[in-house]
Amino acid sequence: MRMMGEDAIAILPAAPVTIRNRDVEYEYRQDSDFQYLTGYPEPEAVMVLVPGRKHAEYILFCRERDPVMETWNGRRSGQEGAIADFDADDSFPIDDIDEILPGLLEGRDSVYYTMGANPAFDQRVLGWVNQIRHKSRSGTRTPGEFIALEHMLHDMRLFKSRAEISLMKRAMKVSANAHKRAMKVCKPGMMEYEIEAEILHEFRKAGMQTAYSSIVAGGENACILHYTENNAELEDGGLLLIDAGAECECYAADITRTFPVNGAYSKTQRAVYEVVLKAQRAAIDQVRPGNHWNDPHQAAVKELTRGLLKLGLIKGTLRQCIKDERYRKFYMHRTGHWLGMDVHDVGDYKLDEEWRLLEPGMVMTIEPGLYIPAHSKGVARKWWNIGVRIEDDVLVTKDGYQVLTAGVPTDPDEIEALMDARA
Repeated sequence: MRMMGEDAIAILPAAPVTIRNRDVEYEYRQDSDFQYLTGYPEPEAVMVLVPGRKHAEYILFCRERDPVMETWNGRRSGQEGAIADFDADDSFPIDDIDEILPGLLEGRDSVYYTMGANPAFDQRVLGWVNQIRHKSRSGTRTPGEFIALEHMLHDMRLFKSRAEISLMKRAMKVSANAHKRAMKVCKPGMMEYEIEAEILHEFRKAGMQTAYSSIVAGGENACILHYTENNAELEDGGLLLIDAGAECECYAADITRTFPVNGAYSKTQRAVYEVVLKAQRAAIDQVRPGNHWNDPHQAAVKELTRGLLKLGLIKGTLRQCIKDERYRKFYMHRTGHWLGMDVHDVGDYKLDEEWRLLEPGMVMTIEPGLYIPAHSKGVARKWWNIGVRIEDDVLVTKDGYQVLTAGVPTDPDEIEALMDARA
């Protein structure tokens, strides 16, 4: 509200309920921006910020208490709960918003609201503004501009507070336990979905959900970047790539590990794995205040290209191969993304066309990989169907970095030792 100024108003609706099929709803997950500002977990709510308003600056419109509906669909906080439990200055029934909100808009110069995220609600906001405009002859001042709330809010979300980092660490600890559990139970003949079930069990027993659809990709499936079918049998001698993370109070973890189904890397698998691991370590070493966002990616590309040349998978000089992007045949994505309330979290990667400088409080993933599908042109059969990605979550600190997901081993010898201890 200090950033907005006293001549502005901000409006932000909660996430709508989404129908899965017929009258069955998807499990409700609050809109990240709404959650960030309010902590309010229910649908059918609207947050309004009115800086400088004497009676109430933070107003929460939400559902009323209703014993009948609560019997069917669960408890509601109601207006009293919105104030007592979620610190609203005042609260009104959501059904009264059409009568109350136009009055709050009157006399404000700017409306902070992000158009396009919720088209149905966009029309309601425009309707309230037009309602005021029609009264202009009586001296009512209509807001003169709309400003996207996300421009201000997403830059705030990029920098994590101690409380936010604490929630993320909880999600990461549970996620780390899930990945180690998968390594311990994995054996040839299991189905990918059986491993996924082990991961989900670890999440749910900690009271957490998945931050995104888990990728449990054995063998050739590991060469599909966003593989989520998770329905193939795990073969002896193959690799298993797992990309899975838990969500704690809307804060995400994001971890990827690649390990041998039978507990021992083959010579070719280990060779590719060690190239990716070296690239990841080089990238993580570039995470420090003052470096720019692209520094870790450039470090990873250099090591991956050097490794591909050493393995004979590409040919040429290191400099020319990087310039020509020959590595992209086997490494087609970037080395990371912001992480927070969304697994691909908000925040600009460039400012004024320049890569953003890293600052303390930012959290990012570092996830280089190599993917060599069968029948790759000019590639010997021994390399076919080797897909490796290694991903950790890294916090930018005052003096450098902290790997928040170090609880899961990445060293191939340590992974083999962990799997060797299987029952």
